[in-house]
Amino acid sequence: QVQLAESGGGSVQAGGSLRLSCVVSRSTPVSCMGWFRQAPGTERKEVASINSIGTTSYADSVKGRFTISKDSAKNTLYLQMSSLKPEDTAMYYCASARWACGSGSYDYWGQGTQVTVSS
Repeated sequence: QVQLAESGGGSVQAGGSLRLSCVVSRSTPVSCMGWFRQAPGTERKEVASINSIGTTSYADSVKGRFTISKDSAKNTLYLQMSSLKPEDTAMYYCASARWACGSGSYDYWGQGTQVTVSS
């Protein structure tokens, strides 16, 4: 079992920054953690992922602006978001995968935290 709890969302003006956090409570192994986002009327999409050895991957739309990281001692996943744009507005979710990163591999999801970027 894995429980995920996101925090850090909010409202910010374009060009601003936010840091999302996801506290992980688990009793089973986790090989990959990811951040996803979903805007109203759209599909949920992966934003960034990090595997057990720290290899990261980003969606093209956030490369150079977002940074995913983890603090294993604190059991916390982070998403540092900079140079935010109105199109970054969405509900952001963290997720975990037991076996590997990749589409369809995530087993557990948090409840989400809202990010709103105004122009």
